[in-house]
Amino acid sequence: MGGSTIDAAARTVPLVEMRNIDKSFPGVRALSQAQFELLPGEVHALMGENGAGKSTLMKVLSGVYDRDAGEVLLDGKPAEITSPRQAQDAGISIIHQELALMRDLTAAQNIFIGREPRRFGILDERQLNRDTDAIFKSMNLSLSPTVLVETLTIAKQQMVEIAKALSYRSRVLIMDEPTAALNDAEIAELFAIINRLKAEGVGIVYISHKMDEIKRISDRVTVMRDGEYVGTVPAAETPMETIISMMVGRTLNTEAHAIPDTSGQPVALEVKGLNRGREIRDVSFSVRQGEILGFAGLMGAGRTEVARAIFGADRKESGEIWVHGERVGITAPRDAVAKGIGYLSEDRKLFGLATGMDVRNNIALASLERFTNPAGVLDEAGMEKSARDYIRQLAIKTPGDTQEARLLSGGNQQKVVIAKWLLRDCDILIFDEPTRGIDVGAKSEIYKLLNNLAAQGKAIIVISSELPEILRLSHRIAVMCEGRMTGILPGDASQEEIMRLATMREAAMRPDAERKIA
Repeated sequence: MGGSTIDAAARTVPLVEMRNIDKSFPGVRALSQAQFELLPGEVHALMGENGAGKSTLMKVLSGVYDRDAGEVLLDGKPAEITSPRQAQDAGISIIHQELALMRDLTAAQNIFIGREPRRFGILDERQLNRDTDAIFKSMNLSLSPTVLVETLTIAKQQMVEIAKALSYRSRVLIMDEPTAALNDAEIAELFAIINRLKAEGVGIVYISHKMDEIKRISDRVTVMRDGEYVGTVPAAETPMETIISMMVGRTLNTEAHAIPDTSGQPVALEVKGLNRGREIRDVSFSVRQGEILGFAGLMGAGRTEVARAIFGADRKESGEIWVHGERVGITAPRDAVAKGIGYLSEDRKLFGLATGMDVRNNIALASLERFTNPAGVLDEAGMEKSARDYIRQLAIKTPGDTQEARLLSGGNQQKVVIAKWLLRDCDILIFDEPTRGIDVGAKSEIYKLLNNLAAQGKAIIVISSELPEILRLSHRIAVMCEGRMTGILPGDASQEEIMRLATMREAAMRPDAERKIA
């Protein structure tokens, strides 16, 4: 990308150096010997798969997390950043993907919240607006300081967030997926702002998975994988395929899996032209009985949103859902459950389990009418028998069916949620991040269970951020990017093919991928 107007010699002294950064959480090593460097007037893209450690590394830099080991240097000098306030005082600001503005306040009030200018102890509204106007003019931004944030477009709200960061005299600006909700015109406007900031010597860390944007806006690209530094390359001269290979280049520890021929089986679920704002755009696909359809894509691709719309947890704007050849109207989860669809949320503790209840009641939760007589009395003996049957069938490790769900391990909690939907006798099961937060042994058990369910004729959708998991389980792989289905690949596709589609805005389906529906 084009150079800045700051002195060439000044560009050689890094604003930020992060060396050998380690960070662990209970049971997870998030960063190991991670590195990053940012020069003045540079847009430095930080890339990697979901879970690669990008956000964790930037949270260390911005004071959200303390590092376990390694060092951070600012302007070549060691720095201790142990809080977001310290980071702001050092000129480091982060703009998260989810904007954190107060919609009922003005732009100026949002920018200087908690730091308002005062005169004789009283808020100086005029000075507040003058200071805000000066920042807007420095950004060449035509916006009134007194405009209410709730009246602004997402793009303009993004500009207010940038102005807020600059109000701290930030020299380092971290942008996490800044264009996720922007259209092309708004992206062009944002890029114009970024180029002006570059010219003033501001260093920008740009976290994104959009290859076309990386090529347009960044000077260098650093790739992380599994919490480790892979390498740094110049953006302009490095082919997209090379960057993708750096992102997914690890040797996958996956077992070859047989892909059954389900082409002759009836279609259990078909989705046609599903839409919901910018989150879901004209999504169509089908799943046959006995098939596992994997959903791959990077953060914000729209996979969970599709699942929630099918299940009726979020209302779709348009599109059709067909179950066993019948068009169905699903406006709430109870409608989906009545049609034999079960949904295991990515957040099992919030949406899948009643953690304060015991295993027995959790398993029976979706089937209470089966255990309730006309007088409204529960058949406790029947619930106990069913719970014990599934505890045995799924090998749930628990002292008994009266154990509270919160006391089980993550893997066993997941099995309880699965048991709930199996008791309901769902023909179509949607698993959203089925192994998130559980250990390797439990993962293997879940994989075996999913394959057994498919062998029994269940139609299964698996949404996962882990490519090895997608490749190990899927008979076919649906890939999404920015709310669109960009391709459907066979289960033996390569990781490079998946990542290419996961970073591609337009559909590019491999001709041999989509099986014809009889």
